[in-house]
Amino acid sequence: MKAWTRALALLVTIAATALALALGGCGDDDDGGTATAGGGGDGGALVVSAATSLKQAFGEYAPGAKMQFAGSDELAAQIRQGIRPDVFASANTRLPDELHAEGLVGRPVVFAANRLVIAVPAEDAKVASVEDLGRAGTTIAIGSESVPIGAYTRRVLARLGSAQSEAILANVRSNEPDVGGVVGKVAQGAVDAGLVYVTDVQGSGGKLRAVELPERIQPSVAYAAAVVEGAEHPQEAQAFIDGLLSGRGAEALRAAGFEPPPAG
Repeated sequence: MKAWTRALALLVTIAATALALALGGCGDDDDGGTATAGGGGDGGALVVSAATSLKQAFGEYAPGAKMQFAGSDELAAQIRQGIRPDVFASANTRLPDELHAEGLVGRPVVFAANRLVIAVPAEDAKVASVEDLGRAGTTIAIGSESVPIGAYTRRVLARLGSAQSEAILANVRSNEPDVGGVVGKVAQGAVDAGLVYVTDVQGSGGKLRAVELPERIQPSVAYAAAVVEGAEHPQEAQAFIDGLLSGRGAEALRAAGFEPPPAG
C-alpha cells in the first residue's frame, strides 16, 4: 500500500510540473520577449513597422515587440498591399496622412522631430562643409527620391540654388532605399559623405561625424505614427504611440537624439 501511495504522489508531482511549465510558456513570443510592448494583451507580440532611423530608439523602448524596419515608403506600400502590422511609424507625416485618407490607418500622431546633417567618416574626412559636396572628385550617397530622407535631401538642394545643387547631384554615386543604406556607404568608405539624420550619426558607434547644415537650408523633419486599421492589437498599438509622447518611449527618443515634435 505504501508503494502505491508513493507512486500516486509521484504521478501528481509530474503532472503539476508539466502544467507549470505549460503555463510558464504562455505569453512569450518566439524570441523570448514579452507578449506586447506594454506587457499585456492577448499573448501575441505587438508588430511595429517603422522607419529605419527609429531602430535604436524603438529597440530600447519596446524590446518585446516585433519590429520591422525599412524605408517609410516601402512600409506604406506593404500596408497598401494588405500587410497589417499594429503600428506604422514614418519618418515623415505625408505617408501616414495619405494612408489615413485611404482608410488604412487611424489618425496619425506627430511624435518626434529630427534634422539633417552631412555624415562623414570620424577620421580623415574629405568633406567639412556643404560647399565641399559640390567639389570635383567628391563622392556622395543620398536617399532615393521616394523615401523621406531622399525627399528631405532634395529640399536642402533646392534651397542651395540650381548651380550648386547640380554640382552636388553630379557627385552622387548611390541613391539608397533607406537612410541605413546611406549610413552604410559612408561608414564603409564607399563614399566621402552622405546626407542623413543627426540621430544616425549619434547611433553609429563613433564611426561617423556630423557636419552641420546652415540653418537656412535645414528642412522641417517630423515623424508620425498611426494604428493600422485591422490591427490584431489595437489597444496595445495605441498605448505604444501614447508612450512616444510621454514616458519610456519619449525618453528613448530623446536618448537617441530625436527632438520633441514640432509645435502645432
